[in-house]
Amino acid sequence: MRAAEVREAARKARDLARRKNALENLNLPGKLADCSITDPEHCEIYIVEGDSAGGSAKQGRDRRFQAILPLKGKILNVEKAKLSKILENNEIKAIIAAIGAGLGMEFDSTKSRYGKIILMTDADVDGSHIRTLLLTFFYRHMQDLINSGKIYIAQPPLYKIKKGKEEFYAYDDDERNEILKRLKINGKSKTNEVVEEIIEEGSIKGVSISRYKGLGEMNPEQLWVTTMNPETRTVLQVTLESAATADKIFETLMGDAVEPRREFIEKNAKYVRNLDV
Repeated sequence: MRAAEVREAARKARDLARRKNALENLNLPGKLADCSITDPEHCEIYIVEGDSAGGSAKQGRDRRFQAILPLKGKILNVEKAKLSKILENNEIKAIIAAIGAGLGMEFDSTKSRYGKIILMTDADVDGSHIRTLLLTFFYRHMQDLINSGKIYIAQPPLYKIKKGKEEFYAYDDDERNEILKRLKINGKSKTNEVVEEIIEEGSIKGVSISRYKGLGEMNPEQLWVTTMNPETRTVLQVTLESAATADKIFETLMGDAVEPRREFIEKNAKYVRNLDV
């Protein structure tokens, strides 16, 4: 028994040493466009879905305090992976290196290079999946960043409404309808029916409406005005109202067990309004 305990202790020591070496060898990722200010409290990093949106964000940002880290594809589902496997994932390594606070037992939120870490993904199913994977990673391995209020979710607009030289952005269907009402496009029919008519015909009464399918459809100026300018953007702060509830949700949605996930889907399927298939 003593020999087994010694072997186990030696194994844990070797694993810890390998993890420390893996973290110490991480340099700032080449695709990171860092900011010029070095005070973390005045810096923020956007973790962006896709190189296309990342390129627009790099052009549209305020270089003084905004850093951009584009991600390629979907990161590893850390709910099912060992730490050694996590450290082999290039996108996760880039996130760890950019934030600079370590990982696992060596994680220290006070060493974060940014006061705000903003997740910016497309407003579709894939974007939601990537955001969930990122939140799972932060919850499992950098939870202190959530507890200290440093994790945010960007809210890009869903619609652009144009009348003449005026442009308006709507972040959901209700806001879109309110803008159309202000522009007096309700006519003799319900607003929703007019919206459908505009979408079908492209424009009506001098008003055109377009739906953004992804961040890459916005040019740098539009991305800055709608999603990155601190004076006009909308961001949601990620909080932990109940760690036990959050833990259960992550385990159900991202874990290995299929049956709890199926039960969750069957129970909540009736609440789905917009299904992207």
